[in-house]
Amino acid sequence: MNYKRDFVREYLSYLQVEKGLAKNSVESYERDLAKLRVWAEKNNFDIVNLTRQDLREWLIDLAGEKLSENSKRRLISALRGFYKFLQFDGHIKKNPAEDLIAPQKGVYLPKFLNENDIESLLAVPDVSSEIGLRNRAILELMYACGLRVSEAVDIQIGNVDFDAGILTCKGKGSKTRRVPVGKSAVEWLKSYLALRRKKENIEISNLFVTSSGRPINRQIIFLFIKEYAEKIGLEDVSPHTLRHSFATHLIQHRADVRSVQQLLGHADISTTQIYTHITDTHLRQTYEKFHPRAYQTSNLAENMPTD
Repeated sequence: MNYKRDFVREYLSYLQVEKGLAKNSVESYERDLAKLRVWAEKNNFDIVNLTRQDLREWLIDLAGEKLSENSKRRLISALRGFYKFLQFDGHIKKNPAEDLIAPQKGVYLPKFLNENDIESLLAVPDVSSEIGLRNRAILELMYACGLRVSEAVDIQIGNVDFDAGILTCKGKGSKTRRVPVGKSAVEWLKSYLALRRKKENIEISNLFVTSSGRPINRQIIFLFIKEYAEKIGLEDVSPHTLRHSFATHLIQHRADVRSVQQLLGHADISTTQIYTHITDTHLRQTYEKFHPRAYQTSNLAENMPTD
């Protein structure tokens, strides 16, 4: 039996689990790509093999719907992301949506947790159980190193130098980087591995495994982080939220952007600079909340001498 893969469904799962997009954003992308799929099937096209000209014609067909500028931006973003996903996985050679023109917009500020929320989240797992101890170790390591969830699931035991406190991991494009691991994360990893070794007859190379001894997957991590966050009243928290929090807290504590870029494995520093915008916004919000004269207007004009 021939099985036809649902690449749209795979991409939406990637957005939710890997990129940590909020439920509403994923649903919006789902609606946009559903429109494209209907149009492609109507014209006997394969959505995977659409060309730039095909996409332009579809956008022209959509002109009658009088979409808002925000909707147009999101729609083109969905196209670019979807075909970039297919290109990255080797299903297409070129992204047909790469140079589609989208209206300019303001800076996107990703969601992050404050340091108190991070501490609360780390405290949720029941570390008296094997699964709870594993999950605590995962949370500690992902926040300590700013890992993508795909990087966390692929880590091998040999990738961690426990004495030096260094993790070697592979990021996007199979690029290898070395990231320091804090003492707290190292201790939790040691505790987890000590428990694992007591029950295993054969050593498994993956650092994190399920209770049955199989390598953990992205969905498991996504689900337990979401569950833990909801227990302490936090919404729309994903594995990627930990990565955003890692970078934001480093910048807030005066780390230089170049160092943060290397720790995150960003190819372009402009991607890292988004976190400076986050901290600027955070500082403004803090100032406006706590400074006694942040909103107090001056009566200088009333007291000025008149001619």
